Amino acid sequence: MSLTLDDLVAALDALRPRMDEVSLAIHARPELKFAEFHAHELLTGWLGEEGFTVRSPAGGLATAFVAVHEGRSPGPCVAVLAEYDALPGVGHGCGHNLIAAGGAAAAIAVVRALPGHAGTVAVIGTPGEEMGGAGKIRLAEAGIFDAVDAAVMVHPGDRSLTARPGLAAAHLRVDFTGVSAHASVSPWLGRSALSGAQLFLQALDAMRQFVPPTARLHGIVTDGGQAPNVVPAHATVDLYARDTTAVSVESLVRRITDAADGAALATGTRARVRETGPRYAERRNNMALAERFGAAVRALGVPITADGPGSPAGSSDIGNLSHLMPVIHPYIQIADAGTPSHSEPMRDAAATPFAHDRTQVAAAGLARVVADLLTEPELLAAARAEFAASAGASLAGTSPAGGVSASLAGGSLAGGVGADGEGAGGERAGGLRAGMGAPAGGERAGSGRE
Repeated sequence: MSLTLDDLVAALDALRPRMDEVSLAIHARPELKFAEFHAHELLTGWLGEEGFTVRSPAGGLATAFVAVHEGRSPGPCVAVLAEYDALPGVGHGCGHNLIAAGGAAAAIAVVRALPGHAGTVAVIGTPGEEMGGAGKIRLAEAGIFDAVDAAVMVHPGDRSLTARPGLAAAHLRVDFTGVSAHASVSPWLGRSALSGAQLFLQALDAMRQFVPPTARLHGIVTDGGQAPNVVPAHATVDLYARDTTAVSVESLVRRITDAADGAALATGTRARVRETGPRYAERRNNMALAERFGAAVRALGVPITADGPGSPAGSSDIGNLSHLMPVIHPYIQIADAGTPSHSEPMRDAAATPFAHDRTQVAAAGLARVVADLLTEPELLAAARAEFAASAGASLAGTSPAGGVSASLAGGSLAGGVGADGEGAGGERAGGLRAGMGAPAGGERAGSGRE
């Protein structure tokens, strides 16, 4: 007897109390990238209770995990991805509590509804998606995804979408170095690093008219000095450069570096441009799988469509995975249309009963896709054919210093260690069932000029 959507819904109904409990516990205790220890404990404990073999840490990341349920016979390996990091200031303003709990529930529902399934159902805990953490990229570089045939996840938002564009992105830090002096007695003996940073930001403002309309340049001053009566000798700007392709982002990074050099020259300071983590690639949505998700969601009474290719978008490390395998990253509406992500209203919405009702629907959609990939060889074949057709060229994601490569021909994604010291697995971990490598410390080489 074939598995029906009702079978999956029944399994999720039984899981609903635990799903809500885990989601709300994660929401109530937001944890920033690579420090998600509470969420990690909740998720791995739940999956272990349900018969998954849990391995953690994974890929050298302390809060990553791989939970695997092996079938009774060989078959595809399908991974459900869980994100669970929060944001500074707004906590779970991106609703990652729902991603994590809903994803785990979807995988468990498949295992319960298909007790004799072939292949492998995996839940991969991917920490550090926010703030350029690049958890998925680091795990891919460590070999965690080597055995995975397809990866699925769902994201909360203000609309329900089977697919949405995702921009390529570079995460940059620009350090200006000047000379300190008394700001009143002898300012002419100093060179203001803050002036260099201010002029650099003005240059970015002037640049915006002359970059593609799809490009996004946005940043903040994270260090501008310590006291008004001291000419600042150090200043730092953190910024993101985004566009629809990694090739365009590479061009933006070169122009940003030139702007920093110009601002430094004009103010008598020195500028150093570096990338604080791997670049995010543009997202390739696998529509064969996305439409299967959408059909299940519609069958449960939730309208859902695909977003247009030119729609406003953010960036995620799942973009890099989408250049390695078929991937879906649909959205489920949990808040009023127009509610911005990364905001207090979205954070508050992510804890409501309505959000959890919608997450259960989304979990059913994910479970449908996972179950069908395990039981319908033609669906996996269609997803692979679509992936191959879109894969054409390499990511062209090399930084000016050569520190961030993402060559499809080489079969690797961008690795490395961010400037704020989070470790990425330095050795290949050999996939889902192998031992996990140790973190690698240190700082990536600067991508700019001093």
